[in-house]
Amino acid sequence: MLAGKKILLGVTGGIAAYKTTFLVRLLIKAGAEVKVILTQSAVSFVTPLTLATLSKNPVHLDFVNEADGTLDWNNHVELGLWADLMIIAPATANTLSKMANGSSDNLLLATYLSAKCKVFFAPAMDLDMYQHPTTKANYQKLQSFGNIMIPATSGELASGLDGEGRMEEPEKIVEFIEDYLKEGLPLSHKKVLITAGPTYEAIDPVRFIGNHSSGLMGVELAKKAASLGADVVLVLGPSAIQINDTSIQVIRVTSADEMYVAVMENFKNAEVVIAAAAVADYKPKNRAKEKIKKSSDSLNIELVKNKDILLSMGKSKTGQYLVGFALETENELANALQKLKKKNLDAIILNSLKDEGAGFGGSTNKITIIDKNSSIKAFEVKTKAKVASDIWKEIISKMHA
Repeated sequence: MLAGKKILLGVTGGIAAYKTTFLVRLLIKAGAEVKVILTQSAVSFVTPLTLATLSKNPVHLDFVNEADGTLDWNNHVELGLWADLMIIAPATANTLSKMANGSSDNLLLATYLSAKCKVFFAPAMDLDMYQHPTTKANYQKLQSFGNIMIPATSGELASGLDGEGRMEEPEKIVEFIEDYLKEGLPLSHKKVLITAGPTYEAIDPVRFIGNHSSGLMGVELAKKAASLGADVVLVLGPSAIQINDTSIQVIRVTSADEMYVAVMENFKNAEVVIAAAAVADYKPKNRAKEKIKKSSDSLNIELVKNKDILLSMGKSKTGQYLVGFALETENELANALQKLKKKNLDAIILNSLKDEGAGFGGSTNKITIIDKNSSIKAFEVKTKAKVASDIWKEIISKMHA
């Protein structure tokens, strides 16, 4: 959900500032780009060097930087415009009061007043301060402006007291923001299962039967689903593609048997399933324990059928919207329609290797979507990211029809 997002983190002078090192790491792990603004008092609790190292961006402290006798201005307007969302954590009582009343005596506050994005704030202070009527009034005032409060939790406080006022833990802050961003999206909190990539069927310890699938089409479908609010499980065959999105649970497999197990374990909880993987139809009947030596002019390998993963899902579905892929080289439409009916699918995505820009290995694809009512919709060649958008648009329209 946070993948590709530009996040501006404002850190103020509270003991909870030490937690921002963990928060930055979690945001980076989720695929976000992070820039940090520290107030002068925050430097007493966490160092600029630490946060600059973790965020991989310079940390901003004041309106002007002085280096080698030259002055460099930190443009708060540009920082505010850069961000897709802003987080102020910890947000002390002092900073919250200034935010609520429009004060602008440091770079963080000036940037906050310039920000056009959604602003989240996570209060952190002692329990009496957290419950004080003026502080509560500031919470209400800030939320009336459209800011989002991440409530503090109860626990041991820096004063030695135990009570409400402890800044929420970094993991919970990330979870809170992701849940907020999902609300209202067309796939909000829906469980989506996607298969992608090839399968490799071992002949011996070093050789296998496989195909040229890169897994990119399925990965783009997973990324798009996550951006639309879904909780995604991606069962991915051998692929060099890395996924940096905490909304996508990646299960890496090698063989068709491994993919079958992973799929069937997750199928019953899924609401939408897209089988984009290029699963090998056959595997060697016997896998050699040692590398086969080149001892004769010919080699015979007996092949047996793999389990039909898509057919198994079609037989056992209990309300899931099930979509398959068909890569054809002849009688494309007839073969796709036959597969659609035989495997009890709700829709099928047809590729033809005769179409330039379609199929394995490339960054583009050309598809035709056929639903169970035999409605046919053809698309032009597009990047696989745009193809994924087209596919999800069609699925969502059918689900809400």
